[in-house]
Amino acid sequence: MPYIAIKSFPKDQATKEAVAEKINEIFLEVWGCPQEAITISIEDITPADWEEKIVKTEIDPKKENMMILSGKRCYKR
Repeated sequence: MPYIAIKSFPKDQATKEAVAEKINEIFLEVWGCPQEAITISIEDITPADWEEKIVKTEIDPKKENMMILSGKRCYKR
């Protein structure tokens, strides 16, 4: 059951919906899960709050789980 939580600088609703649809398609095709198993959320975070709310509390403590970090692939092989 994938739960995909996206936190980003604010975007318009059409862009958010397009991204959610693409991610949904990928999980259906590549992950192989049923539609009813997929949950996707998108939360707007202001640029002023990014460092404090996201980097310090979500990215830094979970670096070992990052697949791509600041554009660099971190795949464990």
